[in-house]
Order: sequence, then C-alpha cells, then structure tokens
Amino acid sequence: MFLPFFEALRRGGVPVSLREYLALLDGMAAGLVTYDVEGFYHLARTAMVKDERHIDRFDRAFAEAFRGLEAIPLAAVLEALDLPEDWLRREAEAHLTEAERAEIESLGGFDRLMETLRQRLAEQEGRHQGGSKWIGTAGTSPFGAYGYNPEGVRTGQHESRHRRAVKVWDRREFRDFDDTVELGTRNIKVALKRLRRWARDGAAEELDLEGTIRATADHGYLDVRTRPERRNAVKVLLFLDVGGSMDDHVKGVEELFSAARAEFKHLEHYYFHNCLYEGVWRDNRRRWGAQVPTWEVLHTYGPDWVCIFVGDAAMSPYEVLYPGGATEHWNPEAGAVWLRRAREAWPRTLWLNPLPERHWGHTRSVGLIRQVFDDRMVPLTLDGLDRGMRLLA
Repeated sequence: MFLPFFEALRRGGVPVSLREYLALLDGMAAGLVTYDVEGFYHLARTAMVKDERHIDRFDRAFAEAFRGLEAIPLAAVLEALDLPEDWLRREAEAHLTEAERAEIESLGGFDRLMETLRQRLAEQEGRHQGGSKWIGTAGTSPFGAYGYNPEGVRTGQHESRHRRAVKVWDRREFRDFDDTVELGTRNIKVALKRLRRWARDGAAEELDLEGTIRATADHGYLDVRTRPERRNAVKVLLFLDVGGSMDDHVKGVEELFSAARAEFKHLEHYYFHNCLYEGVWRDNRRRWGAQVPTWEVLHTYGPDWVCIFVGDAAMSPYEVLYPGGATEHWNPEAGAVWLRRAREAWPRTLWLNPLPERHWGHTRSVGLIRQVFDDRMVPLTLDGLDRGMRLLA
C-alpha cells in the first residue's frame, strides 16, 4: 500500500532508494507506529529524508499520497472540538472584511499621528469601545487595542494582530535565541565555512609532523618540532532582531545562531528590535535595564570584524526615516542614521532576511534598508547564505 507514496517521493524529487523504502517497512512491521498519522509522518521522514533541503519536497509528496483528510465535513470537526467558552465571548475585538478595512483611512503621517494622540490623551475622560476617535477597544480609532487602523498606536494589547502599529505603548518580553539548537544546522555550518580564515596562534603545542621529519633528516637524530594550533581567525559580530514579526522566524534564526556559535571562535552578538538605534542588548530578559550604547559597540570592535544583521526588515517606514519613529521608545536619531554608521564602522557588512525574497518588494522598509546596505541583503536560506558568504569573503 506504500508503493504509491514511494513513487510520489521519486516524482517530487526526493532522492529515495529501495533501501530507505525497506527501512520504512521494517519500522512499520516492528510496530513503531500504529493508527497514528503524525507518528507515521515522522517515521517516514526519518527513514526517507537524508538531507534537510528535501523536507519541503517530502511534505508535498506526503500530502499528495495521503490526501483525503480534508474531505471530512467541517461540521463534524466543529462538533468534536471542545472550545473554551472565553474564546467565543471575545466581544471586544473587531473583525472587519477586506472592503471595510479599505474604507478606513490613516491620519496621514507620523507627526500628525503623534500630535493627535497627545490631544486625545488631554481630552479623553473615560473608557470607549467600538469608536473611531478615542483611545479604546474594538473600533477603527488609530489608538487602542483589538481594533483595526492602517497606522496606529497599540496600547493595552497582549500581541500583534495585524502588524500595522506605528508605535507600541506596552512593555514586551522577548526571549534570547537558543544557541544550543542543533537540528537543521549542519548545512548552515557548511555555508558559513566560506568565511573561515585560518591562522596559527597560541602556544606551540601541536606536533609539526613535516617539520619533525625535515629536522630529523637534517640532524641525523629524532628532532621533534611543534607549532601553534591552526584556528579560525575570522571575527563575527551578529545583530539579531527579536520580537514582533520576527516571532515567525525564531526557529530559523536559532539554527543560524547555533551554527555560528559552533563555527566561529570569535563571535559577539547583540539584540535589537526592528531597526538599529542608540541602544542594543546582550540579554533580552534584561533588555529594559541593561542597554548597551550603540556608540560603545561601534568603538569596541574594529573594521576587521565581519558584521551581520539578521532581521525581516518589516516595520513602519517611520522607524527607518524619522527621529521618534521607533515603536517602543522615542529615538533622537532615525534608524537609517545608525545603520549607515554601522556600515562605515564595519565595511564587510551583510543583512540576512528570513522573509522570503519574493515578498521583499511588498514592504517599503525592506527597500529602504536594502538601499542603506547597497543591496547587500540576502534571504536566510541555504542559497542565500552561500551568496552572502561569497559577498563577505
């Protein structure tokens, strides 16, 4: 019964052979999974896929071979679900159609938005819900929570829903990327190897076999020679964007961070949110009280360091172009000013973007940052990493 699946894998470009197919059948015969679709999926993927780059092809072939689950009536699924009552009673959240959203206009500019917010704060005396002017919930006002506006200031909402807020007036906690993650990092390490630059340093403790043979032959007796160990001398500075829309890309960035940790002896990292400003962080759990001045970072690491920014560059254009445009604080200088300073401090600079390259043209801030970086932006894929390492090397 699994032959059609095997054939679908071959058609889909997954390089499977009879050996992998028999390994899958052995696992089924041993009872590793029984009546468990998810368990069968993981068993089949383990047996059939030998390279992470083929997982997406495997998923498409698996869906082709075992389609049919979507034929189950939606009503039957809903009847089987035990939905929490509070999920169904969220009355203070606006659900608008695309046509209704298109009719809602923004205030037309960052300065006007902030000035209007100051006026609302001075005038408003009570709670509002469902309106289009005051600070409240479930409306189309630019200020508040659980509503919708093309450009607004989000206040009192746990997380982003439409990702359209220009400013966020809430403290948010972001976790550090885990540098112990190893799954999926093998091919990333291969791509990063292009940056390596070997040099011998440290004490002369490593056996120099060629030198020992040469010296022994010259002197007529055993003359053991040693030399310093050969180490990767390249120095890498990582700036990692965290929070907001980057939550969708945590796994990929964690894998990159883990691979870089293993590959480079000299690696320093800092965190930022959306764009580079006057302060960065070493630990996001203390990001509100342990900010490192960006000027200090610029003067600590010399021009021989390779600088890599990792972020989706998806933000309001105000965050790149305007003083005060940052979402979580009032920045005295525009983000583009700090990015240009970073480029001047570290000539070998690159921006890695986890957002698919085909979507870059739909986000104005991506184009702005590409312009600052002289188009030295590549996608966070194996092909993109390879291109990026060639640029830096």
